[in-house]
Amino acid sequence: MERSLELANMTRVQQFILLGLSTRLDIRDALFAVFLTLYLLTLVENTLIIYLICSHKELHKPMYFFLGNLSCLEMCYVSVTMPTLLMGLWNGLYHIPFIACMTQLFFFIVLVGTECILLASMAYDRYVAICRPLHYPVLMRPQVCLGLAMTSWLGGLLVSMIKTTCIATLSYCGPNVLNHFFCDVSPLLNLSCTHVALTELVDFISAIVILWGCFLTTMASYVAIGRAVLRMPSTTARYKAFSTCASHLVVVGIFYSVTIFIYARPKRIEAMDLNKVLSVIYTVVTPMCNPVIYCLRNKEVQVALHRTMHWS
Repeated sequence: MERSLELANMTRVQQFILLGLSTRLDIRDALFAVFLTLYLLTLVENTLIIYLICSHKELHKPMYFFLGNLSCLEMCYVSVTMPTLLMGLWNGLYHIPFIACMTQLFFFIVLVGTECILLASMAYDRYVAICRPLHYPVLMRPQVCLGLAMTSWLGGLLVSMIKTTCIATLSYCGPNVLNHFFCDVSPLLNLSCTHVALTELVDFISAIVILWGCFLTTMASYVAIGRAVLRMPSTTARYKAFSTCASHLVVVGIFYSVTIFIYARPKRIEAMDLNKVLSVIYTVVTPMCNPVIYCLRNKEVQVALHRTMHWS
């Protein structure tokens, strides 16, 4: 009875306070200008990539279809996390309602899960192109590409529904200060005033299934690609095959090294300052760099871009 009364007297948190990326007044204005520029640059870059892929028939290939999906995902990525980061730098602290916080968490997890599966799909595409080139038109026909893309988005949606529901149903009775620039899993679990072992277990298992599962699938694809490349008799052929995969390997390396460290660990992260720095890498830096790494250095994309500029 006493326990019931204690629970009834708990005041449920109605909003969270995001401390943001930095609380130092002397650098907040400079950081705001930097991150606003990075945000706008990311939107412009990825919009350009989507436009080029949609408007040029020579880019209507499986590889560019997946890159178009990735660009769309990156635009959503920065648009989910960047507004609260910028508001925190502008105001010092940002008060976010409980529902808005859970909504941001939901879309963020959707995008992380989707990117994991999408990167694995892109690795499979490169595996088929290099290891089974004669079967490529059949194995990577439009229906298969569409199915892989839909699986990526639906997989991220399913994982997010499970994880967000578990986190949203926890009790938060104070304090309500999140040492982060957006609503992320670890900071929220650290603030819960109820037992979170089951939620941590669900979070850890889902991270293992999605992150490690997709990572191992990607690595298996590249092991097979590496063997096929080494067996190629011509140095030119080996270089060409490697160059088509190098950009993907760079992005995979950056993305997984950070996300596995943060999310695929069996306990909550206490070093939130480190968490914030690492989060900047895959929520801000990677979405801005991906179009350059993947597309703008690609000869076919460069030709399409030159043609578009010439037409204008």
